[in-house]
Amino acid sequence: MKRFIEENTNEQFDCIIIGGGITGAAVAYEAASRGLKVVLLEKNDFGWATSAATSKLIHGGLRYLNYLEFGLVRESLRERRILENIAPNLVYPFPFMIPNYNRLENNRWVLKIGMILYDILSYDKSFTWDRSKKIPMHFTLSKEKALKEEPLIRKEGLTAATVYYDCQSIFPERLTLAFVKSAVQYGAKVANYAEVVNFVYSNGSITGVVVHDVLADREVIIKGKLIINCGGPWADIILKKAENGNSSHQIRRSEGIHIITKPMVHKYAVALMPRKGRHFFLIPWRGYSLIGTTDKEYIGNPDEYKVTKQSIQELLDDVNSAFGDGTLSFKDIKFVYGGLRPLVEDQVEGTYQSSRRYEIYDNAIEGVNGLITVEGGKYTTSRNLAVNVMKLVQKKLQRTLPPSLTHTRYLAGCQIKDLEAFFTKVYASYPDFDTKTLEVLAKYYGSELDALMQIATTNKKYQQIVTHDGEILAEVIYAIRHEMARTLSDIVFRRTGICTAGNPGNDVLQLVAETAAKELQWDQKELKRQLNHVQQQLAIPK
Repeated sequence: MKRFIEENTNEQFDCIIIGGGITGAAVAYEAASRGLKVVLLEKNDFGWATSAATSKLIHGGLRYLNYLEFGLVRESLRERRILENIAPNLVYPFPFMIPNYNRLENNRWVLKIGMILYDILSYDKSFTWDRSKKIPMHFTLSKEKALKEEPLIRKEGLTAATVYYDCQSIFPERLTLAFVKSAVQYGAKVANYAEVVNFVYSNGSITGVVVHDVLADREVIIKGKLIINCGGPWADIILKKAENGNSSHQIRRSEGIHIITKPMVHKYAVALMPRKGRHFFLIPWRGYSLIGTTDKEYIGNPDEYKVTKQSIQELLDDVNSAFGDGTLSFKDIKFVYGGLRPLVEDQVEGTYQSSRRYEIYDNAIEGVNGLITVEGGKYTTSRNLAVNVMKLVQKKLQRTLPPSLTHTRYLAGCQIKDLEAFFTKVYASYPDFDTKTLEVLAKYYGSELDALMQIATTNKKYQQIVTHDGEILAEVIYAIRHEMARTLSDIVFRRTGICTAGNPGNDVLQLVAETAAKELQWDQKELKRQLNHVQQQLAIPK
């Protein structure tokens, strides 16, 4: 991939997409695959904000059944299966356990009704391209069996445990990147660190955008027939720029944080409801436990958002009230991350009850012709959201588009028909590498693995292990040369897992930074600045 903005911006595009999170990436892929000339612009790095602040799940949204959102649940379950198919190396079935107590919200028999309905709504879950992706029906574990499987669940009042399956997205940032790469394969032009700062008008319609190339510190004009605002928590801010500051439209933003701790669960993602109207998961991930999420309204500028000590303490209190021995504390935390969700409703008491539905607006209704704004949604349904965006796009462009094909094609780097055969081939092809390293690299890079290993085998230095689970230094080179990584943060948080589970140690960080500096031609001052920025991101508020 190349930052097209560095070379040529004189083209006329059908669609200019603002926002390189999963929504913008999916819309870019959908539009490009259906023959449109597309440019995708992201003010930071692809998938850096909301799309990186997930629970690493692709799920049907079991809790939405409480609010009778059957359509949303059915759409999510269908899209869950599609993502299993088109991204087999990145999305995997995973068992979830709900301990049953006598309270109404987690009573065994109440949950049974919900699970039967969930299974009915996912009637096509066995129609997967790879047989290893088939998802079983729900079942019940006895109290004794549940405690044996996950000893830290509370046994006081425990009656049984309900087990059902959803999916784990092992590296959401790389899944977002796979959508971006797929768009590029169909001719889309893309650029990170390209912030839309203004709009260009002609005859009362928006006909382009003014873009600040953050890396080159210059402004360029990009012209297009239609602008699609996929700014997520920034969508209303972008709309305000389009309306010269006159827009009164405002979205609600919900904060969700996660903490990564010592292993507390092992086989199951355990779902708990410590108080009415709330829930969180403890999820096994990379040998640790990933705990989240919270859901609290955020008031303020999304550019100024940071995880606070108070938010962490509130999550710790929830965990301690419902799981383990009640002593989980800051000292047990390896890493913390958080982000903001854009919500479409303002008619409910709290953001937890807000829908994860999405809305697609034609801003011509408000006098801003040439602009479409997408709001709300969730990671799981982003591909189908993009399909629905195209319905409005073809109407606005007065052009009949071919049918969607994104549900029938593997994403870039995910062209694997049989995972078991793929892993067997990988192990046989690179016998000099540890199987742990090969497993993690095969999952993250899929059918692009050979290109990465070509770098690794040319220089022994690039085979150095840089994470506890076996990632190697060659990934740093690959991220820069092939995946548009331009900062140390891009490399360690979004292209590799070097820092996604916490600080890997100063020696590793220094090695990675020096390797990147040589490739990107940073001087010592810039290297130090990049290191400081990453260390700030790794710091846990105390």
